Amino acid sequence: MFENLSERLERSFKILKGQGKITEINVAETLKDVRRALLDADVNFKVAKQFTDTVKTKAMGQNVINAIKPSELMVKIVHDELASLMGGDACDINLTGNPTVILMAGLQGSGKTTMSGKLARKLKSEKAKRPLLVAGDVYRPAAIEQLKVLGSQIDVPVYSEDGNKNPVEIAENAIKYAKANHHDLVIVDTAGRLAVDEEMMEEITAIKHAVRPQEILFVVDAMTGQDAVNTAKEFNDRLDFDGVVLTKLDGDTRGGAALSIRTVVTKPIKFVGTGEKLDALDVFHPSRMADRILGMGDIVSLVEKAQKAFDEKEAQALQRKLAKNQFNFDDFLNQIQQIKKMGNIKDLASMIPGLGKAIKDVDIDDNAFKSIEAIIHSMTKQERANPDIINASRRQRIARGSGTTLQEVNRLLKQFEQTRKMMKTVATMGNNPMKMMRQMRNMPRR
Repeated sequence: MFENLSERLERSFKILKGQGKITEINVAETLKDVRRALLDADVNFKVAKQFTDTVKTKAMGQNVINAIKPSELMVKIVHDELASLMGGDACDINLTGNPTVILMAGLQGSGKTTMSGKLARKLKSEKAKRPLLVAGDVYRPAAIEQLKVLGSQIDVPVYSEDGNKNPVEIAENAIKYAKANHHDLVIVDTAGRLAVDEEMMEEITAIKHAVRPQEILFVVDAMTGQDAVNTAKEFNDRLDFDGVVLTKLDGDTRGGAALSIRTVVTKPIKFVGTGEKLDALDVFHPSRMADRILGMGDIVSLVEKAQKAFDEKEAQALQRKLAKNQFNFDDFLNQIQQIKKMGNIKDLASMIPGLGKAIKDVDIDDNAFKSIEAIIHSMTKQERANPDIINASRRQRIARGSGTTLQEVNRLLKQFEQTRKMMKTVATMGNNPMKMMRQMRNMPRR
């Protein structure tokens, strides 16, 4: 997402490159191109115009100091305004109440049911909550079964009532059940329609009045662009919801919903769905999203993902093994599993500043580790623990067993040995940078 917008904005800033200062003429030309880029990204026309007017006002009021080029100053102003457009700061979810009740609203197909499961998983693992999922969609075939499958995958119970077609009663009874069974979080999945209609609005409004939720989240498919913004406005007029959850942000979408929705409904985007897996749900950070739109990466989110995926005790144990040169293929395999927990490989790489643009046309398959894992799994326990014993005949057997070539096995063993040497050097240097530099200078050149 935002790939086309990022490219268009980059081209817009080139207009100012080589200019000695910001003038009304070159700013007007740049912002005309920026406005076109925003409209092509399906941003609301009024929002795009207001955005460029604000940027122009701020740009003309700036004194360009010698150390900063006009194009760099413009990037800074556009970045700050993009972040402001999307809400400025990340917005927390309200978890007061006993139990906390969260009501999920949105059209059919927006991803409410899946998002209910993702949110339950996130709040259970990160906030130590004891969630209860409530099957309030009594119309869509298999909706209750879908929620139960999701619940079983994340080990969260699902409340449903066979034969009862009254979602208001089901929600009220679910809260009684939650109180009796010590659940401190209730997430109510509701029915959607293919389009906004009066019956649906009356029903979800009745649920709201019956259960008095601490949080109402409007779930919307980012792929629907301006339709998403219009639907959000209709729901907000009736429900006065607390925040937005954008799904399918990893899809081939132009991004207009993310950039317009905050201004149109004056409600924050709280979460974004970034993939199909149940852990693919992130808190929305406007400033970080602005970084990514402008090709600056998102190193903070990358570090946070790494901290969640990597176990601190395991990391300390690994460092001790590295210092003693005991790093083996079992450890190597474990590191691969940890990286895979962090999410889509290409998405992770794009968070590194400067790398997003470089890899945009590169096909990075999530199964990139598949052959490596197959080779390691084809090794015996002894071979994984002691890689030095893997001779020519063992390599041929491993290649046959893993369905790979001898060349691939040899390449992995060579890479593993180089990695082990490098990691041992880093581990033994500790906090002595001068010693590390001397060691690296003395390492053989290949």
